[in-house]
Amino acid sequence: MRSPWFNKLTVLFGPRPPLSWILLCLMSALALIAVLGSSSSGAFDSVTPIPLPDIYTNYRRLKEQAAVDYLELRSLFLLPSRQREIDLCGKERENHVPCYNVSANLLSGYKDGEEFDRHCELAREEERCLIRPPKDYKIPLRWPAGRDVIWSGNVKITKDQFLSSGSMTKRLMLLEENQIAFHSEDGLIFDGVKDYSRQIAEMIGLGSDYEFLQAGVRNVLDIGCGFGSFGAHLVSLKVMPVCIAAYEATGSQVQLALERGLPAMIANFIATQLPYPSLSFDMVHCAQCGILWGQKDGMLLLEVDRVLKPGGYFVLTSPTSKPYGSSSSTKKRNMLTPIDELTQDICWSLLAQQDETFIWQKTMDANCYTSRKQGAIPLCKEGHETQSYYRPLVSCISGTTIKRWIPIQNRSSSFQLSSAELEPDDYFEDLQVWRTALKNYWSLLTPLIFSDHPKRPGDEDPVTPFNMVRNVMDMNAHYGGLNAAFLEERKSVWVMNVVPVRAPNTLPLIVEQGFAGVLHDWCEPFPTYPRTYDMLHANGLLSHLASERCSMRDVFLEMDRILRPEGWVVLSDKVGTIEMARMLATQVRWEARVIDLQNGSDQRLLVCQKPFLRK
Repeated sequence: MRSPWFNKLTVLFGPRPPLSWILLCLMSALALIAVLGSSSSGAFDSVTPIPLPDIYTNYRRLKEQAAVDYLELRSLFLLPSRQREIDLCGKERENHVPCYNVSANLLSGYKDGEEFDRHCELAREEERCLIRPPKDYKIPLRWPAGRDVIWSGNVKITKDQFLSSGSMTKRLMLLEENQIAFHSEDGLIFDGVKDYSRQIAEMIGLGSDYEFLQAGVRNVLDIGCGFGSFGAHLVSLKVMPVCIAAYEATGSQVQLALERGLPAMIANFIATQLPYPSLSFDMVHCAQCGILWGQKDGMLLLEVDRVLKPGGYFVLTSPTSKPYGSSSSTKKRNMLTPIDELTQDICWSLLAQQDETFIWQKTMDANCYTSRKQGAIPLCKEGHETQSYYRPLVSCISGTTIKRWIPIQNRSSSFQLSSAELEPDDYFEDLQVWRTALKNYWSLLTPLIFSDHPKRPGDEDPVTPFNMVRNVMDMNAHYGGLNAAFLEERKSVWVMNVVPVRAPNTLPLIVEQGFAGVLHDWCEPFPTYPRTYDMLHANGLLSHLASERCSMRDVFLEMDRILRPEGWVVLSDKVGTIEMARMLATQVRWEARVIDLQNGSDQRLLVCQKPFLRK
């Protein structure tokens, strides 16, 4: 008859425990004996002050190492008992975005708009659970069909919100039975988004918007992007848009843009800098974005200046609803007067004005700042250009001494290293690694990821075309080599390149290539809505985070929150870290497999798929 202890071991390890677990238990026992023996020795040492021999120093070091080894072995030994699957959250958290709690922010004294800002420091300890999709959630359609048609059950927006909205873009969306359709001629501004884009091109001296790339406009920061109509058009021109908008509990601009497969994230102009480096964007666009740029002593416009590249453009379409008439002109002039004064002070010139659209151009000559009149806005002090990760807004001009000060008009159309702050050899080595790795991913995963999802047992017949990967996040982007490899392979994906705040800051090189990128602390939630990415990739991130203050389980819960059902996770790391990650993947209910790269190294791949947890 089996003893109770044998039964408990059978539950932990199974009827036939693997040899590795037997060895691990043996090592744990030996370490425990060493610790117990050393602790008793320590007790005698404390009561009997006998002269110690020279060997004592080495013995104490061995005792300390044994204690560390014991704790590590103990944590590994207890892991199997913690593999219970994490519970699902309630319905009220289907669209939960941590760090954006207006009620808590108000109670903490935030006001003047700051209550709508990101405050992770106030985030209370929340129940650890898996956020489930809404009842009517469906797998998004394949790009580019998914750009123009989305499932209405996938986003938190109601029919009443469409009908009550005053936005032309919202009014011209088609709300059908269970779909929202976006026409290619969405009514942004007056005659449609294409006419509007062509108007901007002509105002900056181009023949058409197809010449944006030739003029140096490769990426655009789109503030308050509506539901992504302008961004979708820019993508068709091979220009990279990044939509930012404030957190919205319902009818979110960011959520709908991401659902359409367009780059977007939650961010706003309130009290802190955007998580982008100085000189990041060729154009900043604000069409009826609702921001009064002259407020806060001009610091909001100074933040635009910080992220705008030399020679770049600031496009402002005013919120005045009536384009004609003296009263409208007076209102428009009153609104722009403080901006006019400020733009002259920061070396911007008003390039053109047509209807309600104004375009300023940032100076190409850094010497402009030294020739300004006395009392002008000061330049930021040297050493100010550190990582801009939600730092308070500043009242000085940034970026004037950076080695990347190169006018966008002087830049060649193909990417070239232009910054002495970065190592060319490292960049090209990284790119070559990802060229090879991506081809290996393709040969390994093409039947699974980059083809139509098969019908699952019990599913309804899906409406064709099926889903494919579109929104990709590289959680530890380094130099953006994976993004570059995707482009070379002509895959129809875009990548959010994330650089961890405590890693080397390679983000300037990433945005220099015209890619979407952002700084982020992975000990905090990412500023996006649930179910917004098709694929998460991380190379070496878990080893990097092992030395940080954050819980690895919380990182996996956050990955699950932002990953779409049937989405994929590809992790590359050391074998020990990957084994621990595989156990965590089991807890968040992912299907997971470890792949040996067969190259003689201790690196392994962990490939996971998030299941579609239906109600």
